[in-house]
Amino acid sequence: MNHSTVTEFLILGLTKRPELQGILFLFFFCIYLVAFLGNTLIVIAIIYNSTLHTPMYVLLLALAIVDIICTTTIIPKMLGNILTSRSTISYGGCMSQLFFFTWTLGAEMVLFTTMAYDRYVAICFPLHYSTIMNHYMCVALLSIVMAISVTNSWVHTGLILRLTFCGPNTINHFFCEIPPLLALSCSPVRVNEVMVYVADITLAVGDFTLTCISYGFIIAAILRIRTAEGKKKAFSTCSSHLIVVSLYYSPVIYTYIRPASSYTFERDKVVAALYTLITPTLNPIVYSFRNKEMQAGIRRVFAFLKR
Repeated sequence: MNHSTVTEFLILGLTKRPELQGILFLFFFCIYLVAFLGNTLIVIAIIYNSTLHTPMYVLLLALAIVDIICTTTIIPKMLGNILTSRSTISYGGCMSQLFFFTWTLGAEMVLFTTMAYDRYVAICFPLHYSTIMNHYMCVALLSIVMAISVTNSWVHTGLILRLTFCGPNTINHFFCEIPPLLALSCSPVRVNEVMVYVADITLAVGDFTLTCISYGFIIAAILRIRTAEGKKKAFSTCSSHLIVVSLYYSPVIYTYIRPASSYTFERDKVVAALYTLITPTLNPIVYSFRNKEMQAGIRRVFAFLKR
């Protein structure tokens, strides 16, 4: 049971310098706009076009929804804090933000691995793709993603709720994340640190390893393509996917694999921005907007809106 005397937290944000607040507000407002509109467009295009109701695009749909939830959980509150002189969040609001962010973090990692597996089957076993990645397999994979991400989120949020916060109540971050909350706890956080470490090894390192293995098989299959143009196009797609995946996994692994006492929040806030803000903005560009079928689907949506 929680016995915290703290009823609200003060969030310091990315910087204390007032002259940078306007620039930061404009920058992150634009990032949120691009991420929200880009991912929303993908959701509408996939739902509206029956030709995109295939496992690959259903997984892209799930990724877009997760990215919308992730950015909406963090950025609007952060923008509101930049505009106000006293940037506070209630205890309940902080725990809610922690839960939804942790859920999207787990879901995104498992989704990246699932999408890599889907591409592995499509490229390495093209004749058996429709048999392997059928409707039931797609539902099963998405159910696994949901089960893992919700379990991960409940465990970490539940462990944070058991901690006592008796002051100070200043979160040296731009949102409620596990490391800065552990640093404020008046009660022992050893169990929390162990569970964070276990989750980082199993989810982050484990999923990253499986994703890289899948892309390793994909690259080996690409090398067998006879046409130079085909190889170039496939390598371009793979390299862009791997860059985005690495941009996501690397800072997550770096952030959560260390004990709370070793966090350096000024640097870690910048690192956290990579997987909370930048990756959800890049995902639509890298995974969807470069795809010809998705481009055609988006054009059909705009054509329908014009009518």
